[in-house]
Amino acid sequence: MKTALTLSGSIRKGSYNRILQQHMGRKLTEAGVKVTEIDLGDYPMPIFNEDLEPDNVPEAAGRLAEMWRSHDIVFIATPEYNGGIPPLLVNTVTWLSRQKPSPFRHAVFGIGGVSSGKYGTIWSLSHLRDSLTKVGTLIVPTLLGIGPAEAAFDENGDPSEPAIIRKVEQMVSELTHFSRG
Repeated sequence: MKTALTLSGSIRKGSYNRILQQHMGRKLTEAGVKVTEIDLGDYPMPIFNEDLEPDNVPEAAGRLAEMWRSHDIVFIATPEYNGGIPPLLVNTVTWLSRQKPSPFRHAVFGIGGVSSGKYGTIWSLSHLRDSLTKVGTLIVPTLLGIGPAEAAFDENGDPSEPAIIRKVEQMVSELTHFSRG
């Protein structure tokens, strides 16, 4: 059975990106994938600084890297901060990029995000795709940018726009098709 890890670059209560993470988890489960949802708040890491290496690498970085290595699919939901990736996600990717073996080279990745603006995290997703590609990640073609956030989901946490529903289906299809498990 294929396995998926889902996470959000936002740890805020009521985060729309957490809602997207949970929705993708449900859709992957429906596709026959065993899903593990994580909260990055459970993996505290200091701001990356090379002076901390090699003796003070946070234990959470090793645990999180092993989680990424042990799944066939990784889905990341990210908010957009000033047109870029939120600091939590930048720091997470940076710490994980230092782990050996690379936690980016086994799983196939899907990325999406929700923002209050009508562009739906497109700039953040572009930056995230660029960063992940540079560390050897295989990312599916579909980008899942959703906005405005206030109208994005119904009371069940499902996308309210038909075009987004189709994009979610496309991404699930790509993730299950291209994953190695």
